Amino acid sequence: MRAGCARSKGSMKLIGIVIVIVGLALRWKTGPVVLAAALVTGLVAGMPIVGNPQTPGLLDTLGKAFTENRLITLYLLTLPAVGLAESAGLHRFAADLIRRIKSASLARLLWSYQFVRVLIGAAGIRFNGHAVFGRPIVEPMASGLLENPDEKSADIAKGAVAASENYGNFFGQNLFPAGAGCLLVSGVMKGAGYPVSIFDLATLAIPIVVVTLVYSAIQFSLIGRKLRKEGRKPNVQ
Repeated sequence: MRAGCARSKGSMKLIGIVIVIVGLALRWKTGPVVLAAALVTGLVAGMPIVGNPQTPGLLDTLGKAFTENRLITLYLLTLPAVGLAESAGLHRFAADLIRRIKSASLARLLWSYQFVRVLIGAAGIRFNGHAVFGRPIVEPMASGLLENPDEKSADIAKGAVAASENYGNFFGQNLFPAGAGCLLVSGVMKGAGYPVSIFDLATLAIPIVVVTLVYSAIQFSLIGRKLRKEGRKPNVQ
């Protein structure tokens, strides 16, 4: 019976995953959902609110995680510069620039941006591409390739730009051996008794990156065809 209680208590520690799934499915704000999941998981696991040198607490753990990863928030410094550039006509300039390229197409633009983000991730350079490049530059370019844009077609283009950024950034960063993804997997595997080299992990990520590039090329081509079929024709070949 004790074994059953132990298993039940161990299963309860996974409630944070349920909270994240439900919260994201209901489209609640990501930050509060993740924070709530962390707090509930810690409480279920028996962690104190405030810890001591022997037993870490919830606030101690969250504070340590924030300070150790504070460099991630450096992208906030770029937001004022992006805002000034947009007010000076960055959107219009990006759209006019892409229209001058006769061979440009929506699929080629999105795939090229994803490929560039893969290369940036492989070089170990991390930044918030949505705020720095996606919204202020790539999104206006994508909209500029729509001959008769309306609200629905613009939303489709925005979603495709976000997908391109996510594909390139998420999978590209695993090509950098010292990146957070490889270090996390290596640490978890080592803790489970299966030590693995971070260089091996980066090498194994190459086929996954290739698959995502092929998949996105097909997906972006289908998006272009869909827009053309519905009368909202981008410059696709």
